[in-house]
Amino acid sequence: MIKELRFGIKSWSEADRPREKLQIRGRESLTDAELLAIIIGSGNRETTAVGLSQEILNGAANNLHELGRKELSELMQFKGIGEAKAITIAAALEI
Repeated sequence: MIKELRFGIKSWSEADRPREKLQIRGRESLTDAELLAIIIGSGNRETTAVGLSQEILNGAANNLHELGRKELSELMQFKGIGEAKAITIAAALEI
């Protein structure tokens, strides 16, 4: 697990923040974890949304198709992913 407790995304340079990076450089410049971070919106007390997204993707062998096949209950096993975020992830990947 990536610990980023004291260095939240707001402390990152604007060019490195996922939303701003997408706006400035385009969606193709973002990693899958950064794109997923935009979808989930926030991390937890121990890690940023990007760190949490990396954990989630690792749990799906870094495969978005595999992630899209996860049950809501499986997504909710990650600290910081409740029912609403699990549903958001599932809906986004279904599109």
